[in-house]
Amino acid sequence: MKILITEKVDQQCIEILTSEGFSVDYKPGLDRNGLLAAIGDADGLIVRSQTKVDAPVIEKGSRLRVVGRAGAGVDNIDVEAATRRGVIVMNTPGGNTIAATEHSISMMLALTRNIPQADQSMKAGHWDRELFVGSELHAKVLGIIGFGKIGSEVAKRCRSFGMRILAFDPAQPQEHIRRHDAEPVDLHELLAASDYITIHAPLIKETRGLLNRESFSRCKPGVRIINCARGGIVNEHDLLEAIESGRVAGAALDVYEHEPPGNSALVSHPRVVATPHLGASTTEAQER
Repeated sequence: MKILITEKVDQQCIEILTSEGFSVDYKPGLDRNGLLAAIGDADGLIVRSQTKVDAPVIEKGSRLRVVGRAGAGVDNIDVEAATRRGVIVMNTPGGNTIAATEHSISMMLALTRNIPQADQSMKAGHWDRELFVGSELHAKVLGIIGFGKIGSEVAKRCRSFGMRILAFDPAQPQEHIRRHDAEPVDLHELLAASDYITIHAPLIKETRGLLNRESFSRCKPGVRIINCARGGIVNEHDLLEAIESGRVAGAALDVYEHEPPGNSALVSHPRVVATPHLGASTTEAQER
């Protein structure tokens, strides 16, 4: 049986499959046409976040029996189309929890202390201490949208900074949120009270564009936004507008509506910290 892998994975993945007798067709970076050409004789497909496994791909995969995503969530896979064809869809929930948690907090700290901007200034030969006065996380209010594995781990670490934690997640029991020393609130309460808002929700119909012009108008002036979850949950046009108006003090983004985002005014904005979808990019997470 042949397994097609279209994105970079840890070498152990290939070794495990070949040791079990599978034939591995390792083609990281395969484009759309290449994917449609290669999927026809594959029994299994392994992807990360870049490969879009939509209905045409699944239909083209006449031998396809399983699609595995090396990561949390399956929003780049058309699960309904797969189900109609009897193709199993699998992912690795928990494999990147710690990596995504730590990256989210790294982004929060980089944003609040102007670390990327100060680093660039130093490398250009400047010593502009007065330009990079930051803030403290201590005694600030952190609003967490999505309180599953990653959201609750972020809360655990941010309590050590002395932050007050609010959480909005209709899918989680309030007891679960309180058990992690966070306060369950509705979205409007979270927006109005938070100094920082970090997103740890899946991209589904209910969360697409969840943070938009109206949402930002409800936020406390000077709020900071962190999104290491999924592009599309934050309306990027509205976020840029809110940053330029001063309603939002800054943002830290690891995910985008279109990846790569290309020549983006949001990404290049001086009050935005941007990374290229690195949430799960640790050696440990990739091995898991």
